[in-house]
Amino acid sequence: MTSHEKALYEAAKKENGQLTWYTAQSDDITAQALGRSFESTYPGLKVDVLRTTAQVAYQRITQEIKASSIQCDVFSTTDIGHAVALKAKGDFEKYVPDNSGKVLDVYKNYDPDGYYFVTSAGMIGIGYNTTKVKEADAPKNWTDLLDPKWNNLIALGHPAFSGYVGTWALTMRNQYGWQFFEKLAKNNPRIGRSINDTVTMLNAGESEIAGSGPAGTLLESAQKGNPLAMVYPTDGTVLIIAPSGIMKGCKHPSGARLFMEFLMSEGASRIWVEHFNETIRPEVSAPKGAKSAKDVKTIHPTVEQITKGIPEIIKQWRETFGV
Repeated sequence: MTSHEKALYEAAKKENGQLTWYTAQSDDITAQALGRSFESTYPGLKVDVLRTTAQVAYQRITQEIKASSIQCDVFSTTDIGHAVALKAKGDFEKYVPDNSGKVLDVYKNYDPDGYYFVTSAGMIGIGYNTTKVKEADAPKNWTDLLDPKWNNLIALGHPAFSGYVGTWALTMRNQYGWQFFEKLAKNNPRIGRSINDTVTMLNAGESEIAGSGPAGTLLESAQKGNPLAMVYPTDGTVLIIAPSGIMKGCKHPSGARLFMEFLMSEGASRIWVEHFNETIRPEVSAPKGAKSAKDVKTIHPTVEQITKGIPEIIKQWRETFGV
């Protein structure tokens, strides 16, 4: 521990040694692994991990703000528009982690004012069940999903619940216009909520293609022996930038600051990589069997496009897909 971390650690122990983390940045297994690693790094501290979809987490935190009853200490989302809105309303505490200067340059300075920071990143490609789809027949790019041969066989998440899916859908609209989704709807995709639901549907055999396939969850599931494979689309894999911030007025401010340091640490990036997600630290390489964002063509919207566009996307989605 650095002297700064030691000071935060001692102060955190005086706050009942607890903190609460709302996160949408991974599946529950990865989130719990991060929580338990923090606890082993800082004995005597306990982090209550609440993993849910981004839009549900945001709704929950806005209700707490309205009731002046903040339960969350650190808020981590996959929709950067949430962080922009919370900062604008004065609901984030300003804190610049020492570790924020040690991450890869691509993840620095999303908020130069110091209210939120990128603490994880991930990619969305196309997944498929290898017992039902041959590698040669799998979609190679996003527009391949529009082929009528995939009628009733595609799984998608929902942008009204998942920040990952919202960013993916916005990226597709930017690339191909909304007619992409009007054509996709004709293939009658099966729509879940979380983007991770697409992997569940592949494993269950309910769908053959994950049209919005989270690389981390797909590759981790494949490592466990499930018959899944990942396609990095030739027209660009969608890169997700996921920020975290400390809630103003939270019950455990010292613990929250220490947890922000942890989320941007080399140790946390090693856990992300073990679960097939992107590293934000230069010392940590991509997981075996996976490609890094720096090794493939990636596409993603700007912060401004996400902030304005995702609410529009949700409305258009419901009109087009009826859910």
